Amino acid sequence: MLAQALPALAKKPLKDDFGAEILDIELPTATDAELDGVVAAFHAHGAVLVRDQKMTPDDLMAFIGRFGDPEDHTQTRFTLPGYPKIFILSNRVVDGKPIGAHNDGVGWHTDYSYKPQPVMLTMLYCVEAPEEGSDTLLADGCAAWEALSAEKQAELLPLRLHHSYKHFMATREFGAQILSPEMEAANPDVEHPLIRTHPADGRKALWPSTGTVTEVIGKPGPEGLALLDELVEFMTQERFVHRHKWRVGDLLMWDNRCTLHTGTLYDDKKYFRTMHRLWVKGDAPF
Repeated sequence: MLAQALPALAKKPLKDDFGAEILDIELPTATDAELDGVVAAFHAHGAVLVRDQKMTPDDLMAFIGRFGDPEDHTQTRFTLPGYPKIFILSNRVVDGKPIGAHNDGVGWHTDYSYKPQPVMLTMLYCVEAPEEGSDTLLADGCAAWEALSAEKQAELLPLRLHHSYKHFMATREFGAQILSPEMEAANPDVEHPLIRTHPADGRKALWPSTGTVTEVIGKPGPEGLALLDELVEFMTQERFVHRHKWRVGDLLMWDNRCTLHTGTLYDDKKYFRTMHRLWVKGDAPF
């Protein structure tokens, strides 16, 4: 429990038994013990929010390093100059050129699911946020798994998913594209379990996704894909979902090993949104 593991940190849950908001902390000047407590909260609770932060790119890189090795980005066009591990999400255009990826991450998914070792942690730091819209939604895969009947759990445990970056890029709603031969060779298709085990404590999570999955192995064809849609719909019910409303200075991290997430749209003619995204390398799902 968070209260036992982190007695020195003020905190509150994001939603029921999911996530933790860490209160009264300034990350750039926090002690090692406090930062270790934030890391422990992340591994235990699926997501961590820290508000009202003022983080330079160097601060972000130092903080992300507490969780593991920062991951590279498949798309490198919008990385922050001088900081290749920091990716810019934005609808701003400067000198006729976009400074970041726009509408990236809309649709329920888990990051890098098309890689042999998907991203373990996703971190977003809010530089500017619209007054309305652009929320980030997190779905708790562990709570969804626990809510399934024993019979349904037994049916799902053996199933695996075929993930394809090529398929994802060719079919995504915003900015569909055909991969170059080099990009296709660098991102071959992979298989991952539908039910994922968390390495920290062995808890299981429902781990479907949208966009990258082409087949449910063990239940092929339309039947398998229909089951996948059913599971995503089940996991993304309001009772399993935390909706985060952004404000400047928010730093939100979630555990891709036990969650799904999606961005939401906003009036991009009226508002600007700029986020810095960082990833931490993960391990092979099991």
